[in-house]
Amino acid sequence: MTYSHARQVESLNQSLSEISSDINVSFEFFPPNSPAMETTLWNSIERLAPLKPSFVSVTYGAGSGTRDRTHDVIKRIQKETALLAAPHLTCIDAGREELVQIAKDYWESGVRHIVALRGDLPDSSEKPSMYAADLVELLKSVADFDISVAAYPEGHPEAPNPQFDLLNLKRKVDAGASRAISQFFFDIESYLRFRDRCVSVGIDVEIIPGILPVTNYNTLKRFAGLTNVHVPSWMPKMYEGLEDDETTRRLVGANIAMEQVKVLQKEGVKDFHFYTLNRAELTYAICHTLGIRPK
Repeated sequence: MTYSHARQVESLNQSLSEISSDINVSFEFFPPNSPAMETTLWNSIERLAPLKPSFVSVTYGAGSGTRDRTHDVIKRIQKETALLAAPHLTCIDAGREELVQIAKDYWESGVRHIVALRGDLPDSSEKPSMYAADLVELLKSVADFDISVAAYPEGHPEAPNPQFDLLNLKRKVDAGASRAISQFFFDIESYLRFRDRCVSVGIDVEIIPGILPVTNYNTLKRFAGLTNVHVPSWMPKMYEGLEDDETTRRLVGANIAMEQVKVLQKEGVKDFHFYTLNRAELTYAICHTLGIRPK
């Protein structure tokens, strides 16, 4: 390590320690589909709750069964914790009247924050009747929800070009979204360039970076291929030879995520959204490094 590089690392850590009190975090969970996964989920929520996140989101897949599990998790979080719970809601498998009823039910249940998404198409050849911007508009017509939407620093896989995708995000914001949460990424420059482009087209909400601590590189590689996420050339080398060593993989994943948040913090980012995969350990360690401790 050169003297210059050493000073840069010291500067990052010093800057982080000085403004950690200004950093906000949020966490994403998914509804369990087995008793063992349910235990893991609630252990993770219990572990992370003392960090006082801005909110916790719960994902949602196609089909009413998944939606019901999401709603059950949301209601239990509201009942048993002091956390602000935000369900994901998609519009590809429900008509407008059903979505209005779901929104009313959420509002009457005390839910005030929703993550509004189009959702994955069951058949890629079908053209959806509604998009996320339409869902945001519909939710705002029901009640004054606080709405988060998705952003794609490296472009949505279905977008014909980056500008099209950027303008689509602007439509969601113009419809009433309060913030955007980014797809996970590892190329920090892509996020920073995307943030600048958002400003250039008049998007004035926070673009919260989505942070994914990676514990299984092979799984990540498959998922990144589906979601148009660039995996830097240095990343596979970090996991090389660790196929049967989960403990070391987790340490490597935590280190990569910590370096991400350090650099992003230095660039003025104050809000981070962690994709926890229903496991608390790595997210808790990263938050500790950020200076976020149990209140």
